[in-house]
Amino acid sequence: MIDTDSTDSGLADRKIKLACHKVWKVFGENADQFLSQHDGVPSSEALNEAGLIAAVRDATVEVGEGEIFVIMGLSGSGKSTLVRCFSRLIESTAGNVVFDGQVLQDMSDSELNDIRRHKMGMVFQHFALLPHLTVVGNVAFPLEIQGVDKHTRDQRALEMIELVGLQGRENYYPRELSGGQQQRVGIARSLAVEPDIWFLDEPFSALDPLIRREMQDEFLRLQNVLHKTIVFITHDFDEAIRLADRIAIMKDGEIVQTGTPEELVLNPATDYVEEFTKGISRSKVLSVKSIMTTSTSEAASTPVTVPEHAKVDDIAATVMDSGGSVAVVNASNRPVGLLTREAVVDVLVTRDQ
Repeated sequence: MIDTDSTDSGLADRKIKLACHKVWKVFGENADQFLSQHDGVPSSEALNEAGLIAAVRDATVEVGEGEIFVIMGLSGSGKSTLVRCFSRLIESTAGNVVFDGQVLQDMSDSELNDIRRHKMGMVFQHFALLPHLTVVGNVAFPLEIQGVDKHTRDQRALEMIELVGLQGRENYYPRELSGGQQQRVGIARSLAVEPDIWFLDEPFSALDPLIRREMQDEFLRLQNVLHKTIVFITHDFDEAIRLADRIAIMKDGEIVQTGTPEELVLNPATDYVEEFTKGISRSKVLSVKSIMTTSTSEAASTPVTVPEHAKVDDIAATVMDSGGSVAVVNASNRPVGLLTREAVVDVLVTRDQ
């Protein structure tokens, strides 16, 4: 059994729901033997000489319960392959994946299929709706596969259709829906089985910008209601920082840095990460807590308050309209610091380096 206790500050208050340890996915003949001959850490040169392709290299990550964990990188970076290793849709060449304390590599096919059907939800870029089924039929389809009776599965499907805002279109066919509506059907279908963990592989990238923004809003609304553990793939850093609790950035199969959006912008570990974060508005990433002073005595007598974890961009107008400083409060509404107008203005006008 792999120890899934975490020392990551971003996971301090979360139980580990999913973890992978030293996962490799190498394509080519006798890849597992090759890894063993190189003690599990072959160089790029050795891989090239052997004619092998390492889609995922020595990946170790932990995903906390209730967390939105975003994996991002350019096309070909290995992010989709890694997520498919999480569910064993692709068999890793080396390493282990642990879900709810169980090592997936130790499971039989029937045990694994049971977990996929009952505990994992998946949404992909291409909606893959069944054209001959209505919205209700598509959403209820995973429950039909499970053998759930028609009345029960249809009731569950109708609940999910309402949840994603498609009530009134229950009997429409996919061809009668817009792209955004089709994606909502895909989301409803993946939620119908009440998954413990939700995998989304670039679910909004095929949508136009306006619909994509609306679907991000819908996604955040659903998460506020459902509190799912989510692994979300994207190549768009703007999307990542809007949705993520934490982000893992991949390059050439490797995870080069994992952290909160704020950590990645303030402390990029490599030039590659710095390039990814270069054009991001700091006001959309920095939290109030990161720029406040710790003068709690003065904050206690300040009538206007803002939450410590709010983004600067979200509270800028409140601070500007306050005529002075505002108190920063924690989740218990207790003052933890003071935020000045000058500090907010500095973030708003400062360009990324």
